[in-house]
Amino acid sequence: MNWYLAVLKNYAGFSGRARRTEYWMFVLVNFVISVVLNILATWVRAFSIIDLLYALAVLIPAIAVGVRRLHDTGRTGWWLLIGLIPIIGTIILLVFLVTDGQPGDNQYGPNPKYATAVA
Repeated sequence: MNWYLAVLKNYAGFSGRARRTEYWMFVLVNFVISVVLNILATWVRAFSIIDLLYALAVLIPAIAVGVRRLHDTGRTGWWLLIGLIPIIGTIILLVFLVTDGQPGDNQYGPNPKYATAVA
């Protein structure tokens, strides 16, 4: 949960790098919350609005952490747009997102793997 909150605290931080752990823990918690809200929305109509508001609230942080994750692999954040290409683009983007970050510093900053861990 700390990784999820760390992404939300860095709400619109598009610079720097994000570890695989930070990115995938955010995706996991975001997915679980979305599934719960969708299930509740099928039972109670008011949760449809809450589900929509939640999706809008995490849109910018999700894009920002995706850009920082691509920065960790040495790619520009514009590579997120390749996910708009059906099937092939999604597969390529997934490969980029699961690839280990560049060791040492790169043009986007120091390696976050060796920085202080999220407490």
